[in-house]
Amino acid sequence: MAVVVLSIIRQFFLGNYHNMFLGVLTLILFMIPKVIEMRLGVSIPAGLEAIILIFIFSAEILGENNAFYVKIPIWDTMLHTTNGFLMAAIGFAMIDIFNRSEKFSIKMSPYFVAFVAFCFSMTVGVLWEFFEFSMDWFFQTDMQKDWILPAISSVKLNPNGENVPVKMVIDSVVINGQEWNLGGYLDIGIVDTMKDLMVNFIGAVVFPLWEYYI
Repeated sequence: MAVVVLSIIRQFFLGNYHNMFLGVLTLILFMIPKVIEMRLGVSIPAGLEAIILIFIFSAEILGENNAFYVKIPIWDTMLHTTNGFLMAAIGFAMIDIFNRSEKFSIKMSPYFVAFVAFCFSMTVGVLWEFFEFSMDWFFQTDMQKDWILPAISSVKLNPNGENVPVKMVIDSVVINGQEWNLGGYLDIGIVDTMKDLMVNFIGAVVFPLWEYYI
């Protein structure tokens, strides 16, 4: 937590208030496990809590503030895959925690527990993509990183107005009259979002299967 506070102070003196906000958001996210423990009267395993905090630090401080998403191309994919695995683990652990708590009594078959863990992971993944889109839409943050696509296929390009897609290879684009030789079409977030959900799906499937069979 001290590293995050130092990062916030550093971003303040650099005048980078966006990254300073992300640092504050990180501190708030750090407090969520403790809030859950106090409000629900349950105990989150220390190992699981440590993994959650490391994940948040990797996503916000390393990924956003230190530009790991740009410097390390697979950083985003790696974190979203880990998120799918981790959220499934949390969903699984929540049921176990509730079972052991005197305030709750939940009995589920192993198949249903695995299904709940999967659904919890995918729900968190979707909600996070909603958050990324909202930040990009309202604050122009570009959390949904753009992709360069060498070609597009669209019915909008059909000269006859038919519902038949036409494929077009794109070498350059023109933005406000300026030509950019990007080597393709600048996709705004769609590919990144779908890629994130797909790798989240992989993590969400792997953990329940691993937990069930191991």
